[in-house]
Amino acid sequence: MKVALQNLSKRFGRNRVLNSVDLELPEGAIVALVGINGAGKSTLLHCMAVLTALNNGSITFDGEVLRRDRIDLRRRFMFLADFPVLTRSSTLVDYLGFVLRLYERETQAATEAVLALLREFDLLALADLPLLQFSRGQLYKAALVGLIAVNPELWLLDEPLASGMDPLGLRAFHRHARLAAESGKTVVYSTQILDVAERFADYAAVLHDGKIRAFARCSDLREHANEGLVDLFARLAEPSP
Repeated sequence: MKVALQNLSKRFGRNRVLNSVDLELPEGAIVALVGINGAGKSTLLHCMAVLTALNNGSITFDGEVLRRDRIDLRRRFMFLADFPVLTRSSTLVDYLGFVLRLYERETQAATEAVLALLREFDLLALADLPLLQFSRGQLYKAALVGLIAVNPELWLLDEPLASGMDPLGLRAFHRHARLAAESGKTVVYSTQILDVAERFADYAAVLHDGKIRAFARCSDLREHANEGLVDLFARLAEPSP
């Protein structure tokens, strides 16, 4: 899927959070979206997931404009908020069944994948428990199981590295995100953990003052610009003279 953001702008009252954002996402890659607090990372992801309306600009998937009523396009991606909003009265099994139905993935292969993922994320023993009994990290792992089982073309994740997942969950997330990228999917996630992003992501998009100030391969930042993400981040955040 070719994803292009063109002239995206978003205001909340007088506060302009996104200012003419242009970005083309590479296929088959992991992209880290980084920026200081309030840079607009979450807002950008919410706009891409058509959960927040744009004031200006467009988002296209393979040249087709994404709108709220384009269910066919929306089934091609999945968004996980920093605190997943799940039906807390449902059991984990009920929630995952709902996700598979919503994305039209009710197949034997998907069911088998869910079972394997529940084992990998150490959630199998919790399968019949209501989600309201889950910790924050367990909720994020539950949401990830649904995402991986659906296997969308585009992953959109807000702060997965700060989601409260245990090391087992983080390792599984890294593994499946890399597998998704290797199969041609695009994974976009926001983070402020720059050293991990630099090692894990293929590309970094630095959001500052509502604009994409840099977009490059993480390896190129080190080899050609002679600076890593931490250095670039600090330089861009310096006040203008």
